[in-house]
Amino acid sequence: MARFAISGRATIAGTSALPLVSLYGTAAVRPRVVEVGVWNTTAVAVTVSLNRLSTTGTQGAGLTEVPEDSPLHGALATGFAGHTSGPTIGGELRRATLAGAIGAGVIWTFQGIELTEATSNGIGLIIPTGTGQILDYSIAWDE
Repeated sequence: MARFAISGRATIAGTSALPLVSLYGTAAVRPRVVEVGVWNTTAVAVTVSLNRLSTTGTQGAGLTEVPEDSPLHGALATGFAGHTSGPTIGGELRRATLAGAIGAGVIWTFQGIELTEATSNGIGLIIPTGTGQILDYSIAWDE
């Protein structure tokens, strides 16, 4: 089993309907998310949540999935920077309010949140209280 990661700065100010970043499975793999981190880039407090996604909506640019421990293997799961039209937002897995300070953040760790093998099943970081702001993020998973 190999571990992969995506990280970066959001390209959109997420909302309750538009994820800042998302990760989707494929027909060939059931990724197991093991860590999600998110950090504030402004001096304004913001609430963020990690939710399941059950459709793709219109995804933003594809992200580069980086191998952490097996550089010869390519990731099958796919990460996306933002969305321009909303996917179907499913159940909330975690929620945190980030302090109004640059660098305030949270790192959630898991035994493995499994994504069903389909390109329409994923997870995403949203702003459950409405309009958000630009945040930094990282997601690590095994496949």
